[in-house]
Amino acid sequence: MYHHRRRISTLQKIILAITITSTHQSILVSSWCLKSLHSNRFNIMSTMKTALSSASSSQEDEANSSGGSLLVSAMHRISLTTDDDDTSPSTNIRLLLASQSPRRREILDMMGLSNRYTAQPSPLDETALQLELSRQDITPQKYARTLAERKAHAMGLALSANGKSGNGITLIIGSDTIVDLEGSIMEKPNDEAEACSMLRRLSGNWHEVHTGVAVYGVGAGMNTSSGDNVKCMFSFTDTARVKFATLSDKDIQSYVDSKEPMDKAGSYGIQGIGGQLVESMVGDFFTVMGLPMHRLSRELSKAIASLEC
Repeated sequence: MYHHRRRISTLQKIILAITITSTHQSILVSSWCLKSLHSNRFNIMSTMKTALSSASSSQEDEANSSGGSLLVSAMHRISLTTDDDDTSPSTNIRLLLASQSPRRREILDMMGLSNRYTAQPSPLDETALQLELSRQDITPQKYARTLAERKAHAMGLALSANGKSGNGITLIIGSDTIVDLEGSIMEKPNDEAEACSMLRRLSGNWHEVHTGVAVYGVGAGMNTSSGDNVKCMFSFTDTARVKFATLSDKDIQSYVDSKEPMDKAGSYGIQGIGGQLVESMVGDFFTVMGLPMHRLSRELSKAIASLEC
């Protein structure tokens, strides 16, 4: 009986040896086949993906062990809003949110920045820019990123012109969030009738939420060809996909009656009552809320590190 069981055991166990050579960006994979028990079944592709992911994570951990890749490791480099002395080399960076959005302020507060940034609206004529962009053949992703860039840049120019950039460097965060239903851009509703119309269109359907983010640096250390001391540190658009439940007319009207939709792109706020309308989503929750926390953290960390070079 023992020999019979060994004879019919034909499954093989794949042991993957993966050597990653970062200099040439190549991966050498070798495998050996060993006999295994009938109960041990392995999916080769799954095993390879797991091994590759583990190797990639190990490399990233090793690369980040000294400096850190998230803003939490560089928080001390940002000046406190109560600190009048901006001459210290260790805290000569100010952070300014070019927005009065309570959602974006809430996200920055959750990141631990509550006493390390100020907020004020950008002087940009946003309505005029939206009209200009609507006449161009651009993607919703570029539309959101362009608005974010222009908001931050306009704020940077205003600070530079008024001589309010200080002795250090101010990093200005500009952001814009739009809802995209099959290529149709939804901004904030103009009135309750438009809010109801938007929600009926979103009902039962998938849509995308794009949040554009741009950070500009302003200060004496920002050398630019234009000579205005305002430089784009980075910009990007982050996208999440959201599926609405099928909504009744009563649900829609009741939600609009709450007044929550009136200052929100697509006429809903996922972090509030509007979260009840969302059946599922794919992507970063904070992107839908108005500011992609993780990606912003990574990019701000890189920007701060570049200022130290």
